[in-house]
Parts: sequence; C-alpha cells; structure tokens
Amino acid sequence: MGEGTQPRLRLPDRKSKVTVKDVAQRAGVGESTVSRIMRNKGPVAEETRKRVMEAVRATGYVPNKIAGSLASLDSHLVGVVIPSLSNIVFPEVLQGIHAALRDGENQPVISVTEYDMDREEAVVRGLLSWKPGAILIAGFEHTDATRRMLIQSDIRVVEMMDIDAVPIDIAVGMSHRRAGYATGRYLVGRGYRRFGYAGHDWTADRRARLRYDGLVDGLRDAGLTITAEAVAEAPSSVGVGKEMTARLCAEHPELDVIVYSNDDMAVGGIFHCMAANITIPDRLAIFGFNGLDIGRELPQPLSTIRSNRFLIGRTAVEKAFESPQRPPEPSVYDTGFEVFAGATA
Repeated sequence: MGEGTQPRLRLPDRKSKVTVKDVAQRAGVGESTVSRIMRNKGPVAEETRKRVMEAVRATGYVPNKIAGSLASLDSHLVGVVIPSLSNIVFPEVLQGIHAALRDGENQPVISVTEYDMDREEAVVRGLLSWKPGAILIAGFEHTDATRRMLIQSDIRVVEMMDIDAVPIDIAVGMSHRRAGYATGRYLVGRGYRRFGYAGHDWTADRRARLRYDGLVDGLRDAGLTITAEAVAEAPSSVGVGKEMTARLCAEHPELDVIVYSNDDMAVGGIFHCMAANITIPDRLAIFGFNGLDIGRELPQPLSTIRSNRFLIGRTAVEKAFESPQRPPEPSVYDTGFEVFAGATA
C-alpha cells in the first residue's frame, strides 16, 4: 500500500440486540443465573460462571443497569477509555475532551486499561451497561468481544489517535504510517544516510510499529534501509531510550542518525550522547515523535513529529455528538501532524 493509500471504509455488520435470554440459552442455564453472574450476586459454581461468561463474550451481551422506565433516558455520561495516565500523550487528549464537554450537560467517565486488552473488555462492558451517550476509546486494537459489543451498541463510538484502519463508527487522529514516512523523507532531505532505529514494545503500542513501517517505506523510496535497530521488550521510557542508544552506538558507530519510537526514548538518547561526549547533531542526529514539552525545553530542542493531541480529544467529542445515529458508512477525521525541525537533526 502506498503512502497516501487509504483502505475502503465499510461499516461492520450489526446484529439485533442480544438479550439475557440469548445468553442463557447459549450457556444452557436459566436467565436468573445469568443475571446473578452479571451482577456478581450470590454463590455460583465456577464452571457455570465460566460457561456463562464465554456465552457473554461470544454474543457481545451487555447488561442494562438503567432498568425499567429509566432505560429510555439519556444518562449524560461519556465513556472515555485510554491505556495510560502516566504517558503525557493521553492527559493532553483528555484536556481536549474536557474542553469540548465543559459547557454541556454530558460528563466524562474515564477508565484506564494499562494496555491490557482483557481489562479494556471489562471496562467497555461496564460502561455500556450504563447507556452512555458515546464511548471514546484509544486505538483500533480490541478483543473480539470488545469489538462485538461496540458494533452491536446503539451509541456513537469514536476510536481515537489513529486513522490507519477501518473504524467501527468514527476515527479521529493521525496516520502514524504517514508520520513515519514523513520522518524518513525529511531526514533523507537533510542528508542523513546511515539510519538507526531505537524502539520499545510493539505488542502494546501498535502505533509505534506503524511509524516504523512508514519510516522503512520512506527510506526504501530513497534507496536506503535501516542500518541497525534496537527494540526493547519493555514500555517506552527515558531510561530505555538511553540503554538502546548505548547499544546502537557501541555496535554501530557508523550511524549518523537514530530515529526513536517517541520523544521519551529520544530524550534518553540525548542523555546518553551527553554522557558519552557525542556531539548532536554533528556526530549523531536524534529524531523523536510526539512533540512533548520536555523535548522543546532541552538546550537543543528535540527534532520530532508533533501530533495534535488536544485537537484529537476535542474533535472526538464534537463528532460523537454531531448526530445521534450512526451513518451507513464510518467516518475518518485526520487531525494531522507537523515536522518540527528542532536542533538535534
């Protein structure tokens, strides 16, 4: 797929609403047993609980905690599901969400998954049971059960941060593959030819992998490749970035630039260079991703890609409430990015 190619958008199939009766029949138990298990009330055999929960996940069933005549009322809640609060990227998204909701009657309910897909599934099931006005959720990566629940719900669903896949309903964010491609083309234009890459765990961070893939595409189109790479099986951090940089510099002193999976990692690279008396960018150039404050405040501002995180949060709310009904086709809103030249590359 070329740099500018986008997948054809198609709304996932939606089935009729799943009831407690459907779950009970699938699990071979009574409806009252399903209700007890979903409310976590009373003793239930572990084997029965397991069988019922397997039926719940397979059908996408979500209990309704706003019962009876209240079921038709708007709860004025907006579910917000993010993987982390310690990563500064997501608090800035939350600022945009709060800014968009500030003068209205809807209130956000924020849940943090710590990059655990099973935890995300439990969180989404709980949020949907309260009939929120919308759910804003980070990324496209979900368990099959989570995706099934979101598809079958009758609310607006916004998948934030990324637009490199087909959304369930609405996607708001940037193309990380194009950001990686732009990184490669920018650095080639600056005269760099011997590229290193320092990254963190791709299993938990699909978007970092997309940027890497885009970087590879950009270099390939210039007739180049990545000379060496060091990818840690750990979350991103300044310390991990410092460690990966030390490894690359020791094993491949010929590198003239290192691209990092994000700014945290890149700042670690700068710290290693300072300790090892490696001049930046004359001896080694450093390039990050995100445009964090820490990078801008360094004595040599970090060269990076700036993403519009506040805009992502604000736009997610605006698009979620433009219309109460899902349109026939999903929608994608590109908040873009910019290359910040900085002083390190």
